[in-house]
Amino acid sequence: MTSILGIDRSILGQPWRWRSLAADARDPGFTPDDLVTQLLLARGCAREDLAAYRVPSIRGFMPDPSIFRDMDRAAERLADAVAAGEQVAIFGDYDVDGATSAALLLLVLRALGIEARPYIPDRMLEGYGPTGTAMVALAGAGATLIVTVDCGAQAFAALDEARAVGVDVIVVDHHKCAAALPHALALVNPNRLDEGEGAAHGHLAAVGVAFLLAAALVRTLRARGFFAGRAEPKLIDLLDLVALGTVADVAQLRGLNRAFVAQGLKVMAARRNIGINALIEASRLTRSPVASDLGFALGPRINAGGRVGQSDLGVRLLTTQDPVEAKAIATELDRLNAERRVIEGGVQEEADGLARAAVDAGRRVVVVAGRGWHAGVIGIVAGRLKEKFGRPAVVIAIDEHGVGKGSARSVSGVDLGAAILAAREHDLIVAGGGHAMAAGLTIAEDAIPALADFLEDRLAEGVDRSSGDRALLVDAILAPGGVTPTLVEAMEAGGPYGMGWPAPRIAAGPVRVVRCDVVGTDHVRAIVAGDDGRSLKTVAFRQAETALGQALLGAAPHRRLWLAGRVKIDDWGSKPAAELHVEDAAWAD
Repeated sequence: MTSILGIDRSILGQPWRWRSLAADARDPGFTPDDLVTQLLLARGCAREDLAAYRVPSIRGFMPDPSIFRDMDRAAERLADAVAAGEQVAIFGDYDVDGATSAALLLLVLRALGIEARPYIPDRMLEGYGPTGTAMVALAGAGATLIVTVDCGAQAFAALDEARAVGVDVIVVDHHKCAAALPHALALVNPNRLDEGEGAAHGHLAAVGVAFLLAAALVRTLRARGFFAGRAEPKLIDLLDLVALGTVADVAQLRGLNRAFVAQGLKVMAARRNIGINALIEASRLTRSPVASDLGFALGPRINAGGRVGQSDLGVRLLTTQDPVEAKAIATELDRLNAERRVIEGGVQEEADGLARAAVDAGRRVVVVAGRGWHAGVIGIVAGRLKEKFGRPAVVIAIDEHGVGKGSARSVSGVDLGAAILAAREHDLIVAGGGHAMAAGLTIAEDAIPALADFLEDRLAEGVDRSSGDRALLVDAILAPGGVTPTLVEAMEAGGPYGMGWPAPRIAAGPVRVVRCDVVGTDHVRAIVAGDDGRSLKTVAFRQAETALGQALLGAAPHRRLWLAGRVKIDDWGSKPAAELHVEDAAWAD
């Protein structure tokens, strides 16, 4: 594929190419509306679907829930529980997807007259997913039906114990499944290997699957005449939870997920959920959240409860009806998030050195481990290593008993979840699972080298292929004067953006660096000026020590560059202005 602007090797060593269709904003005939159409087409939208993708609606993308295996059986059993007033327990994961999935079902059941009991395991003491001890305890406390959300697809022993004590279990999950499935009354998961039409929705987060189950439940109760004389739950009002869990779990924002997030952001703007409203205030957001805020502001605070605090804080926040309690929990989550950053920084520094050594040794998959590392932050560290080194990363925290808890993140085109399942089948790990881009595992310390070799052998070819295909994909070329709030707003019409539906990237220039300095934690801030006489504010996050940051800081006044990155609105001043978040640069002369 031909590079654009003649850039075959940028400062960060990559070619710049068009994402799909050329959108040169220097063309006199260019208009923002043309750009929006091209943004949609370049992300895989068929021309005949442009109208639906411009305004993604639930009605336009929602499938019949019955297409999923076991969905009707799960809905019927839940309807029986509602009709009989049974004790129901919701067993969730401790991350945002688990918290939002659990909260959604708790709120739906509350609206139907059932005050279900939430159970979120402690990350450090219990680990991921259902345990037999927890299942038996919930049954002993009176639960006759347990619904697991965002977990359970690999909980063979735990579900066997639940079955032995006579409690029914419905599994609502989205993680990859093995050929054999645990014994459950119903297992709703679009990533079952025996799934049919529902497999087309394998990109759903667990909260999306939970929403579909809620829709199936309401439909089942409606057919039974349950709502004669009483109002149906307004499921549309719960889309803020679905949007939050979907974005925070880095699910691909295509198809139904686009509708979930687009409509969920509208619900969130209305501030209907008391807990989310308190979290927005604790995050110091002064405007209605956009998709990126869910992943970078709200999600990390909910995650902080499960990482370094109390695992059930997120569910309690999202289901409370008391504004005072909501404010207190949101404040605590904000404090825990700050604490998490400090803990993460220490682990990150050690992991960076080990990862650099692995990369220098030619490893395509980075596997690092350390004693005393906090298991609550290893997922974040793995994500940062993946971004920094451009290859899958596995970070393992080893406890005093020699047991490692690992979190893994992958690059596009490399299915890490399947590799972790294969490692389990080869008895290299004690437990593990996940999806293509993320996974978790439990491993004995002395087995870590064997796991590293296994992953290297299995994934090296895919990593090389992914690396060879690497290029910086650009959607438009602009002069600095073209980077305006109007353009940013026009680009937002092609959103929401996230995994699988990348935010637009522009190339701006050529420019000269007028002023440049380091701010915050290794961020490089610069004012640049173009040949059109216009200036532009830019920032390159965490780049002070990289080739990119050093090039900006050391650029001679007469040398011109092309800058590439995402355009954002800077609303700190008296009037909104556009700024460029720089991801790469190339010399123009």
